[in-house]
Amino acid sequence: MFRTKFLISGCICAIVCINPFLKAQNSIHVKNTLNFSRNEVVSVPISQLTSFLSTNSESDLRIKDSSKKILPIQWIDYNGDGKSDELLFQANIEANKTNIYTLIADAKIPIPESEISAYSRLVPERVDDYAWENDKIAFRVYGPKGQKEALAGIKGSTLSSGVDIWLKRTDKPVINKWYKGYLTDPLYYHKDTRGEGYDPYHVGDSRGTGGIGIWLNGKLQVSQNFVSSKTIADGPLRTVFELTYNSWSDFGVKETKRISLDLGSNFSKFESNFQAEKQVPNYTIGITLHKNEGETKLNDENGYYLHWEKIDDAFVGEGVVVDPKIVERSVAFKSETADQSNLLVVTKPQNNLTYYAGFAWQKSGQIQTQKDWEILLHKQSQIIANPLIVKVK
Repeated sequence: MFRTKFLISGCICAIVCINPFLKAQNSIHVKNTLNFSRNEVVSVPISQLTSFLSTNSESDLRIKDSSKKILPIQWIDYNGDGKSDELLFQANIEANKTNIYTLIADAKIPIPESEISAYSRLVPERVDDYAWENDKIAFRVYGPKGQKEALAGIKGSTLSSGVDIWLKRTDKPVINKWYKGYLTDPLYYHKDTRGEGYDPYHVGDSRGTGGIGIWLNGKLQVSQNFVSSKTIADGPLRTVFELTYNSWSDFGVKETKRISLDLGSNFSKFESNFQAEKQVPNYTIGITLHKNEGETKLNDENGYYLHWEKIDDAFVGEGVVVDPKIVERSVAFKSETADQSNLLVVTKPQNNLTYYAGFAWQKSGQIQTQKDWEILLHKQSQIIANPLIVKVK
């Protein structure tokens, strides 16, 4: 009898010891393998928190850093089924170091809030733009009502699938404030009179910063405005949304584009899903060259592409970063036709295309020279190739 009990208890111990989900989870280890410090939003899939959440609720979860400071967190439900898919928090990690964060369950501890955030929304008060921003940059794209008005010849409307950028020099949100100002003054955000920045950037029929198309026979085939939008998450650490486009090009391409932007980043992540009626020769990412007065640098080896130009009285760096394995070629294409000069990154055709597009403005204080901007682009290419290593223990 004693021997039987001993064998049973031994088997139970063995099962507990080899099943990691039965161990108590109380820490998250985040490793930076690169030789520069990184301040990034960390993503923890819900599947890695099974043990912790088996005895604690999501609403009670808190994260402490090594100084015992409680960090802001965000849960994201990507597929809209009412269940969280991912936990986010921000980590600042020195070069070649590992940070350890403590998981606790205590609903009495408030989750910190901040005036800075990642945010996005549809903007019906200015036709139907979709705008997004974080503490460093802001973007917008154009919707179906704007397209309808443009085709009807209404002045001030926009027919374009290019990506507009707004130059910020504040880390505070500006989207709601600037659009509110627009209601009484249509030029409100086109003037830098409040020390927050402004929108002097022209997109037109160009690709702006990160628009896409199909490059064929020396011409770019592009879609018109997005036809529907869906906000998936509006911060505070990451904003995520989706845009859909009607069939475009000679190849009958239908596209759903998911865009996300993290707090602290100069780059939006673009994830396009394509369905085409015919075989597509390529998908091409672009940056407008405006009047061809700026500088370009194409780096196929590392997958980053740079444009540096002067807008009004200060310089702006725009860029694209993509996995170099999918790049076929790149070119700074110059045209005499308005809005047709673009830096073009031609990628191998595939159903899913992921790339990053972003910028930095001299007046924001983030960069001062073209070299500064190239360093940021090079670092982003390394970050994409070497994501933070995250382990829950």
